[in-house]
Amino acid sequence: MNDDHPHSHDHGPAPETQDAGSQALAEALRSSFAIVKVVMLLMVVAFFASGFFTVGSQEKAVILRFGKPVGVGESRLLGAGWHWSLPYPIDEVVKIPITQQQIVQSTIGWYFTTPEQVLSGEELFAGPSLNPAIDGYVITGDQNIVHSLATLRYHVRDPFNYTFNFASASNLVQNALNNALLYTAAHFNVDDILTRDVDGFREAVGRRVENLAEQEQLGIVVDQCNVDSVPPRQLKAIFDQVEITRNKRNEDIVNANSYTNQVLSLADAQAATIIQQATLARANYVTNVLAEAQVFDGLLPVYQFNPRLFTQKYTVEMMAEVLTNAEHWVEPTSGSGIPTEVRLQLSRRLPEQKTTASP
Repeated sequence: MNDDHPHSHDHGPAPETQDAGSQALAEALRSSFAIVKVVMLLMVVAFFASGFFTVGSQEKAVILRFGKPVGVGESRLLGAGWHWSLPYPIDEVVKIPITQQQIVQSTIGWYFTTPEQVLSGEELFAGPSLNPAIDGYVITGDQNIVHSLATLRYHVRDPFNYTFNFASASNLVQNALNNALLYTAAHFNVDDILTRDVDGFREAVGRRVENLAEQEQLGIVVDQCNVDSVPPRQLKAIFDQVEITRNKRNEDIVNANSYTNQVLSLADAQAATIIQQATLARANYVTNVLAEAQVFDGLLPVYQFNPRLFTQKYTVEMMAEVLTNAEHWVEPTSGSGIPTEVRLQLSRRLPEQKTTASP
């Protein structure tokens, strides 16, 4: 039986053409695989090369592998220089500043103010009284109220403890500063905090922070602690008047001490002059007495040799000295011509001093 419809036959490409296409495809695939291998190799190299990192001279670094520190003891802390770790997310590098100074401020003890007012220096109106909801203060040892603001500057001494042993070590440092401010204010009088012992109060707050940091092993070193204290703004005028009175009192004490020193200096100078004059007069008197004693000792042998002549000689000399000042003399006589007395009228003017030589 003959088929009226002719059959269609699909003929594929020629064998030579099919072999050439397969060979080209194979070569293209081989080239692609080679490029992919090179790219993957470069990616692997780049992946591992990304693990290199540097640590600065003021830093320490810790490698966390799946969240746990790599190494034990001091070996966990990497110093300055180049280091390598497995890339993230296998390893994570945490850098910790060790010499960089960090700053925290107390969050209690100061009256309410906004950051904008702090920058501009403007103060809010004080109001008739403190508002405990927003105004902070500290209570002094003599049961007064003052505002105090403490600023602490510190650096990290133990980077590992500071970073990994606490959820937020800086908050703990701030809490220690708040504690120190309240504790120290309760042991100082208001006058000491505001005027008389400002440095002592500041140093006591710093020591308290150091003790608390040591107890809690925060791993920090306190570099500087500053404390600003002011009286309540509602009582500023009264505190100012007290300060004026105290300054006036101190000024009067200084003036009184100065006057006392002047009087004592003058008295000491006068006493020294009097003592010097008395010492000189004593020396002159003693010298004169010794000279007169020496003269007297020299006259004794003369007297012993001829007492009568000695007496007559010195009687004549004495009478000559006495009569030198006589203006006239009268020698009345009795009726029988016998003298009875001698009367001398002396001048009121003293004779000039004459130097008598020793015999």
